[in-house]
Amino acid sequence: MVIVDVVLETYDAVNFTAWPIAEPSSDRLLALSGQMSPAEVGTAMAVIFSYNGLPAEPVAGLTRAHLEQHLAEAEALIAPGGLRFRDTATGVEVAPGCCFGLENWRDWWDVSLGQETWLGHAPTAQLEHQGQTIRLRQGDQDDFPVHAIEFTFSELQRLLISAQQQLSGFLELVQRWAPNIAPGLTDSLIAVLDEHLRINEPLPA
Repeated sequence: MVIVDVVLETYDAVNFTAWPIAEPSSDRLLALSGQMSPAEVGTAMAVIFSYNGLPAEPVAGLTRAHLEQHLAEAEALIAPGGLRFRDTATGVEVAPGCCFGLENWRDWWDVSLGQETWLGHAPTAQLEHQGQTIRLRQGDQDDFPVHAIEFTFSELQRLLISAQQQLSGFLELVQRWAPNIAPGLTDSLIAVLDEHLRINEPLPA
């Protein structure tokens, strides 16, 4: 069975002290969903704040005007990570590639339509189309034996629907978390995350 996780790289949360965060996992990947603990939500938001240069100390002093001005200057909010695919039967895993961040997760829909899409680098995800089947692997098979994850175009679309549900669950947890950290900024944070990560925007029919 192939499953997908929405993951965030947590390197940017190292030594973060503005609010409580969780202990990092060994692979430095944090799965986003509606099942996260408050500390894990804090880690995710620490990464997003740090990676985008948002002032977190004192976070209570961050206003909507500051947030909107920073995003206007940066032009976009980005998040290191992406989609991690796992085959539970074989144990094969394909992690998101560098520079293909969480903000690009919807580009996988193009893959489900049989289109070619750049998926980042180091570690590089390689795609092969064989009829209605997609073979996804990590690395270059010319250098060493590489096992692949296989799924159909329609299965990938179902996985992307699952990814959207995970992101929506995460957004709901941020809505509960934010009032304790940045009172008065909850609605703005939710709107920014939803817009720039394109969370609740309907997927193509």
